[in-house]
Amino acid sequence: MILQNPLRTLKNSLNLLLNRYNVAFLIMNGTYNTELTAPFDIFQHTIFRDSIKAMNVFTVANTDDVITTFEGIRMLPDFNYLKDPLPKIDILVVPSAEHHLDSDLEDTTMINFVKQVDKNAQFVTSHCDGAFVLAKAGLLDHAVSTTFPSDIDKMRHMFPKLDIRKEVLFVHDGKYITSAGGAKSFEAALYLCEFLYGKNVAQSLAGGLVIDWNLEKVPHIIINK
Repeated sequence: MILQNPLRTLKNSLNLLLNRYNVAFLIMNGTYNTELTAPFDIFQHTIFRDSIKAMNVFTVANTDDVITTFEGIRMLPDFNYLKDPLPKIDILVVPSAEHHLDSDLEDTTMINFVKQVDKNAQFVTSHCDGAFVLAKAGLLDHAVSTTFPSDIDKMRHMFPKLDIRKEVLFVHDGKYITSAGGAKSFEAALYLCEFLYGKNVAQSLAGGLVIDWNLEKVPHIIINK
């Protein structure tokens, strides 16, 4: 398939290096800054660590047009998942967005995209109300999860069969990692890095962003499968 913007295609091809995890961030108008930028920062910094399988980070959306976050940052998505050929996505990140509790859940094309990526992804992660998208896609039907603290009761009401936990900052169950979001999105992203690369690399990444990282001090749940 030929893209409308060949310069963007060339840029993406050059940036997505081989022997790295491909990490896609699903963005849309109304995406919240922190749930996008916190894990993006952590994952992008892996390229500066030696002897690990680092991460290619990029954004995907249903448009070529500018995306405007809830707080007003404007950005061009790297890929349009409606028409662009996409690289294999190893890790999908679903940040929270303004309408993840209502109209976004009626976007069947977006929900189906998440379902398709899930089939081959090694991890699917959400931050804050991004968990509602995973739930709507059916990915959490057999997984323990969490979401933004004040929206847990809402999520339990909308998806009464799910096992949704309170008083934790993230849950890792199988290949799904759901987090409370906000600034705690850093913790969930650092946890995944510790899971993949070990404690020393995670602490190095945290130190580079002046974050005091100690997994033992972070309320979380890990389900071993």
